[in-house]
Amino acid sequence: MDILQAIWLAVIQGLTEFLPVSSSAHLILPSQVLGWPDQGLAFDVAVHVGSFVAVVIYFRREIQQLVTAWVKSLGGPQTPESHLAWYIIIATVPASITGLIFGGFIEVHLRSMAVIAATTILFGLLLGWADYRYRGSKTIDQLTWKTALVVGAAQALALIPGTSRSGITMTAALMLGFDRISAARFSFLLSIPIIALSGGYKGLELLGQASVPWFEIMIGTVLSALTAYLCIHSFMRFVERVGMLPFVIYRLLLGAVLIYLLLE
Repeated sequence: MDILQAIWLAVIQGLTEFLPVSSSAHLILPSQVLGWPDQGLAFDVAVHVGSFVAVVIYFRREIQQLVTAWVKSLGGPQTPESHLAWYIIIATVPASITGLIFGGFIEVHLRSMAVIAATTILFGLLLGWADYRYRGSKTIDQLTWKTALVVGAAQALALIPGTSRSGITMTAALMLGFDRISAARFSFLLSIPIIALSGGYKGLELLGQASVPWFEIMIGTVLSALTAYLCIHSFMRFVERVGMLPFVIYRLLLGAVLIYLLLE
């Protein structure tokens, strides 16, 4: 992988990690469509670290409040902040267990262009339907452990390339009657532990590698962090006014292009 490809892949990761369009699909497609070499484990870890840094910095004040409230709740009364912290933990469990059990199978059998095309279209339509038909006025303060668990179960589906972690969690939240901002906010907060767990797991695998491309890692981490931060900031402003339709249209077009390439 040359430097230009590393730059493009880092920017792609940063832009798509938090948009409802699937970052995993966009990182797989360059190798399958353009013939680029696989970015490798080290670069994959780097761009995930960048995304993690971006979301932590963006929500740093809220994270501090949640962590403080959660620690205090272990030996004292519960607060809205401690409840939200517990709900994030609860919602992280399904994807963590699913990843441990089925991660290897998915890695081997479900990273094809056909799977990405199908999930891109299917879950794109579901996102549009949820935004149009079910979106309500519930705020994040109205989360319960049951609704958090439903969103967490939906997050487990994002292990399948093309689904989109942010897309499926926002879809689930919208279908439960939450407003767009609350759905996006919970999705982004929920990304913090799952990205940390995923990056940590891949980082352990990286320890067994003889050589590590440190320059590519630096590029991947920095560019992914910058673009992810800008993406989160822009999305929170954009989605309240415009909604999910542009992302649904993009997913349908992308899926159609992939089907065309498959039939060529």
